[in-house]
Amino acid sequence: MAKEKQGLTVVKVGGAVVEDAEQLSQLLKDFSAIEGRKVLVHGGGRRATKVAAALGIETKMVNGRRVTDADMLEVVTMVYGGLVNKNLVARLQAQGINALGLTGADMNVIRSHKRPVKDGVDFGYVGDVDEANSKTLNTLIELGFTPVMAPLTHDGKGNLLNTNADTIAAETAKALADYYDVTLIYSFEKKGVLRNPNDDDSVIPVITREDFQRYVADGTITGGMIPKLENAFDAIDSGVSRVIITLARAIDGKSGTTICP
Repeated sequence: MAKEKQGLTVVKVGGAVVEDAEQLSQLLKDFSAIEGRKVLVHGGGRRATKVAAALGIETKMVNGRRVTDADMLEVVTMVYGGLVNKNLVARLQAQGINALGLTGADMNVIRSHKRPVKDGVDFGYVGDVDEANSKTLNTLIELGFTPVMAPLTHDGKGNLLNTNADTIAAETAKALADYYDVTLIYSFEKKGVLRNPNDDDSVIPVITREDFQRYVADGTITGGMIPKLENAFDAIDSGVSRVIITLARAIDGKSGTTICP
């Protein structure tokens, strides 16, 4: 008889929450209270935009995604891998969580390749993930560490690449599904996926792939929520047990939108 897998929770926290002191404090308290093994994945795009502006570096976006030239790569490396990541690690240590800050380059945990130019759009130093190193992540977790993962990866040839934090969370959850019963929680500033973006209480409680296709077609789901949900379905298809999209103050998994196959 197969041994029952132990639970593991991957929580992704968005840049807007990272920027809000009150929301972030509550999230870290709630994250610390999650029982069992866990991983925190963070964004930080708003802070990167702010730091870039202070340095006189222009932020360019295409379809809500950051174009990362050489100057912007330096900014996101400083902000994601340094400022945001180490602050989160320090604050989790204060909550009694033995946190370890990682980029994808550390211990080769996530390798990617530079996104190819498509339809005339060159995103620059942006990485599309090839694989997450499940063995190394599992070893760290079993040693009692809680990984705190920044949205940076590497190509194995000495280059860092800016990588979408939602993708990092999904790839980490997928890699760890070999070892654990994984719940992936995307936490942000809304209560879940909304039927009406102007009504915070119009949460869609459950979304199947069929629902998703219908909501995209009729314009209910638009913008950045589309790639977030694509990552969620990709995770479910790859063995992640549960994916929940919810408010940063509700990462206990009892509310928000649950993604079903």
